[in-house]
Amino acid sequence: MEVVFKKTKGLTDAVTHYCPGCTHGIIHRLVGEVLEELGVLDKSIGVASVGCSALSYKYFNCDMQAGPHGRAPALATGIKRVNSDCTVFTYQGDGDLASIGCAEIIHAALRGENFTTIFVNNAVYGMTGGQMAPTTLIDQKSTTSPYGRDKKIHGMPIKMSEILATLDRAVYVVRVSVHDPNHVREAKKAIRKAFELQIKGEGFTIVEVLSTCPTNWGMTPIEALDWLKDNMIPYYPLGVIKSPEKEED
Repeated sequence: MEVVFKKTKGLTDAVTHYCPGCTHGIIHRLVGEVLEELGVLDKSIGVASVGCSALSYKYFNCDMQAGPHGRAPALATGIKRVNSDCTVFTYQGDGDLASIGCAEIIHAALRGENFTTIFVNNAVYGMTGGQMAPTTLIDQKSTTSPYGRDKKIHGMPIKMSEILATLDRAVYVVRVSVHDPNHVREAKKAIRKAFELQIKGEGFTIVEVLSTCPTNWGMTPIEALDWLKDNMIPYYPLGVIKSPEKEED
């Protein structure tokens, strides 16, 4: 019988700890598939952040390093500089990257460090109980904003990709989503492009992936996917924000 689909070698056989409906698993698979298809799995090094994805080192079938909270880009900088022939990536949530790790990601992009960041944005602190994150939307309720985020008190949700795109040595900045099959396919293309540019030595690349958190949003998995589409995408528009092709134009 013809095989039409098989699990990527980029992932281990570990049983997932993620909540039902969480899209971390989809994003993991896309990264694993791309590394396998590019033929770099055996010389890839990932850095797991602090958050729900802290255990991602159990799932990616490549060398992994666990970084302190928010410091994954700093760790990846050192790893890539001493292993320039390796494909290096960080896998970070929005609380890790946009809050405590904001300085690290900005300065890594500023320097043009030649690694790739997979930035998972689910608009909430997932692991620690659903507190308001820098990316939490206006009027979105959380354990620390029970009446909803108020822009007069808390400010506006941060758009990290747009901020990083202003830095000269960030070469590829794109925002994608995984809320339906078509967008999953587009997300994979973006992740592949990010790694290809790194392999070519072009510089810093980042793929922001809009994701769900049914548990902390208090929704079913299907409701969470619809909420992402109806609420997150209007504020965090999808598409290529910066790329070498755009710079040439």
